[in-house]
Amino acid sequence: MTTKYVFITGGVVSSLGKGITAGSVGTLLKKRGLKVSILKVDPYLNVDAGTMNPFQHGEVFVTDDGAETDLDLGHYERFIDETLGEKNSITTGKIYSSVIKRERRGDYLGGTVQVIPHITNDIQEKIIDAGKNLDVLIVEIGGTVGDIEGQPFLEAIRQMAVRVGRENVVYCHVTLIPWLEAAKELKTKPTQHSVQELRRIGILPNILVCRTSHPMDEAMKNKIALFCDVSKEAIIEVLDEKTIYNVPISLNKQGLDNLILKNLGLHCDVQPDLSDWLRVVDRYINPPEEVKIALVGKYVQHKDAYLSVVEALHHAGIARNVRVNIVSVESEDLEQPNANVAEILKFADGILIPGGFGNRGVEGMIEAVKYARENNVPLFGICLGMQMMAVEFARNVCKLNDANSQEMNPATLHPIIHLMHEQENLHELGGTMRLGAYPCDLVEGTRAAAAYGEMHISERHRHRYEFNNDYRERLENAGLKIAGICTGRNLVEIIELPNHIWYVGEQFHAELKSRPTRPHPLFDGFINASAIYMRGRK
Repeated sequence: MTTKYVFITGGVVSSLGKGITAGSVGTLLKKRGLKVSILKVDPYLNVDAGTMNPFQHGEVFVTDDGAETDLDLGHYERFIDETLGEKNSITTGKIYSSVIKRERRGDYLGGTVQVIPHITNDIQEKIIDAGKNLDVLIVEIGGTVGDIEGQPFLEAIRQMAVRVGRENVVYCHVTLIPWLEAAKELKTKPTQHSVQELRRIGILPNILVCRTSHPMDEAMKNKIALFCDVSKEAIIEVLDEKTIYNVPISLNKQGLDNLILKNLGLHCDVQPDLSDWLRVVDRYINPPEEVKIALVGKYVQHKDAYLSVVEALHHAGIARNVRVNIVSVESEDLEQPNANVAEILKFADGILIPGGFGNRGVEGMIEAVKYARENNVPLFGICLGMQMMAVEFARNVCKLNDANSQEMNPATLHPIIHLMHEQENLHELGGTMRLGAYPCDLVEGTRAAAAYGEMHISERHRHRYEFNNDYRERLENAGLKIAGICTGRNLVEIIELPNHIWYVGEQFHAELKSRPTRPHPLFDGFINASAIYMRGRK
């Protein structure tokens, strides 16, 4: 099998949607019957995204095999509905660590180690490894053309055309056509310069994906084609969409998948069936009802910090045919002395408390938990959110006033949440949490078991602290239900309150496995409960 490669680069500015473009291309090619996967290249020097601040970089996406990656892998999994892993993410840190390790072993036989060929060769080897047994591997190069950090990667993908044959490579460049309000017109010059930079490196793009806020006319496309040496048919317009899930539909209408197949010499008579995506878009845009969800978190000021949570909520809304209106609530605001929690949260048809690290804002989370528990408002806690649910229950129901997590108060008299033994005395923070997929046995008769429709599941984790089993019996005797246990490890994974409309906390990150056409069962249950609560308030 000869693997074909689609390389996606970006120009002019960052955040143009290269990840959405890559995911959309993957969706279209998979629906054409091809075996497809996607690789993300991040030029930063971090080995992975695990130690990066969510305020700077957004959420950390975790794969089944425990890789901590850029959030774009979440887009990839949601779009192509395939499970990705560590080999689908490479960084400058990974590449240099690999090359230096080889140099220390003497693998280069005393030769001078250089960016070309050693770094670029290592990049290519990882690309080829990720593409094994595939028809097409899509490779997104992070950053913007011209960034100093990305130069070795651009050189590596230039060389790939020589290594595997030009007929097996497509270069797709995502660029910006800005609208100047003062002149009331679109400008092509930034795109021309971006393509010129690529051509200077030696990469001649086959396709231009142009992000723009206003439609381009034929004259503008002709101008771009002339100055960028790209056929007019290969200039694809991407306008701002009401939902990212309309992008594959838009790209298909403009023939992007046909262009890629033509350039790669692939003959595929199967036309993509996008009926499921059309249904997703219609239900997202035109639902008959709306539920308001309070997202009570620590990082709500950054729109990408809870990206997978937000998408999972929308997936469930699509399944239940309701619009999910997510209202961010800074958890610190709920712990202020003069805060009226009931007044702040009274709008909510459901409350979701996501994950996080550190003690900032956790008392506000606990206040939100208490409000939801006492007022029978649907509540869903994820990772740290679940832990704060356990702490609140211990404090206010079991009357363990000092109850806390050791993460927040190492000296607490009642460590309801404590540090796992294997996490003690660690000398490195990166890659050392409980990461990746772990099996979980559900308890019969629980909401979790009913939601999943099965008794044995697997979910992804990213945390250091666990529910303390020393307090398990005491909390259960007071009414808390343990609904899920990590198989073979006796670790609490899910907690519930049986007589509450929806009070479910999970130690894992269910949002990471949700899909637009297949929402996660717990998110689906939460949104269903929130819709019931909303209708009951009318």
